[in-house]
Amino acid sequence: MSRGRAILSAVLVALGAIAYGASPIDILPELVLGPLGLVDDAAVIVGAGLAIWKLLTGRKSTPPSQPAQPAQPAAEQPRWEQKSTE
Repeated sequence: MSRGRAILSAVLVALGAIAYGASPIDILPELVLGPLGLVDDAAVIVGAGLAIWKLLTGRKSTPPSQPAQPAQPAAEQPRWEQKSTE
């Protein structure tokens, strides 16, 4: 993903999180549950923060310390990935 596209994506994530936090429609409404109703708003803010951090730092969702997956034997590969011997 290009740097400009990552910045645009981060801005859109932030705007979505702000819109959800300001919206009167919630998964857990504050009027019914009181302070417990802020849990979903906090979860959206934390999730958006993590998503923005990953977008702007270029980090992947999987840690880099995981070993690469070995190639599958030809019999286990999907048919469209198998090389023809003809």
